[in-house]
Amino acid sequence: MIKKCLFPAAGYGTRFLPATKAMPKEMLPIVNKPLIQYGVEEALEAGLEQIAIVTGRGKRALEDHFDISYELEEQIRDTDKEKYLVGIRRLIDQCTFSYTRQVEMKGLGHAILSGRPLIGDEPFAVVLADDLCLNLEGDGVLTQMVKLYKQFRCSIVAIEEVPASETSRYGVIAGEMIREDIYRVHTMVEKPKPEDAPSNLAIIGRYILTPDIFDLIKETPPGKGGEIQITDALMRQAQEGCVLAYKFKGRRFDCGSAEGFIDATNFCYEHLYKTGQAY
Repeated sequence: MIKKCLFPAAGYGTRFLPATKAMPKEMLPIVNKPLIQYGVEEALEAGLEQIAIVTGRGKRALEDHFDISYELEEQIRDTDKEKYLVGIRRLIDQCTFSYTRQVEMKGLGHAILSGRPLIGDEPFAVVLADDLCLNLEGDGVLTQMVKLYKQFRCSIVAIEEVPASETSRYGVIAGEMIREDIYRVHTMVEKPKPEDAPSNLAIIGRYILTPDIFDLIKETPPGKGGEIQITDALMRQAQEGCVLAYKFKGRRFDCGSAEGFIDATNFCYEHLYKTGQAY
């Protein structure tokens, strides 16, 4: 039912300057793989083979990464280095990749709306590549969410508990608990001050959205920071229909921050690279 996964990847990555001055933040490596490759692997595991990427100026490396490099592959053919390309070749062979540009940086909502020509009129997933999500003991986060969508058929956001002092970095939800790990959203606020936050349940970079979200985004005025916020469009969708929030199983690393990036690198080196699972 869900075949497409959208990757908003047009941002400047200012928290990682100067490294991101000439390199997309989505290409920052966690050990030996760029962030966006982890995200595409998670999407493919969930059965989402049609990958749509919203890019911007200076993002050509994303397209080159998900393409065959004939010269490189010829150089390492029949050597022990071929194993390093097994994972990326699997993605190239099993997924289709399409691209469009977000000409102006007007927020996540606008970036998702920019991907509408690639998505069409069908439900889809959204992955923010700098939120690295890993579950070594079961299904990946998107797989978990796709299974929920098959049951509930509505938009779903992934959430986790954060310290109250950090709510100003996230969209924050409150709602009716349906079961221990699922809430029906009643309130959704973008980056509230701790004293204004409705809870400590923060939205992280995994969404499943129904296609009516596009029209809702078009009708959404600029919000926090003067940007078009997906949180505001989802709040209206929750008021008019249903939006669920899901406390996922696994671990999430905020790789948009130096601390989260280092934690993710250490974790992946210990649990994936050293065990030979990182290719």
